[in-house]
Amino acid sequence: MHLVPAERAGHRIIDGHRVCDAVAAIGDPDRVRAWADRFSLLADANRLALLLALHRAGPLAVSDLAVATGMRDPAVSQALRLLRAAGAVAGEKEGRVVRYRVVDEATARLLDEYAANAPV
Repeated sequence: MHLVPAERAGHRIIDGHRVCDAVAAIGDPDRVRAWADRFSLLADANRLALLLALHRAGPLAVSDLAVATGMRDPAVSQALRLLRAAGAVAGEKEGRVVRYRVVDEATARLLDEYAANAPV
C-alpha cells in the first residue's frame, strides 16, 4: 500500500491494490480543488448558458449576452465578474464596449464535450 497516506495506513483495507489505484486516480488534492471550483462555475445554469454562448459565438458584449440568454444586463455583468475572477473568461475593451470570451482551455474542452453530446 505504497500510495496510502501515512495518516490512513492503519485503517482496515480490503482491496489494497484498488485502494492504491483510487489514491492515484484522485491525485493531488490541490488539483482536485481546482477542478471542483471549475465544476462549481458550470453548476449554475445562467453561468453555463453564458459560457456556452461565448464559446460558440465568440466574443460578445454584456447586452448581447443578455439577449442571447434571456438574463438581465446586471445579472450578466455579475456572472461575468465571477467568471472573470475565476479565469474562465476575459474581456477586451473596444472603445466603450467590452466583449468577453472564454480563455480557460479546460473549461473550453468541457464546453466542447457538452456541445458534442447535446441533443440536436
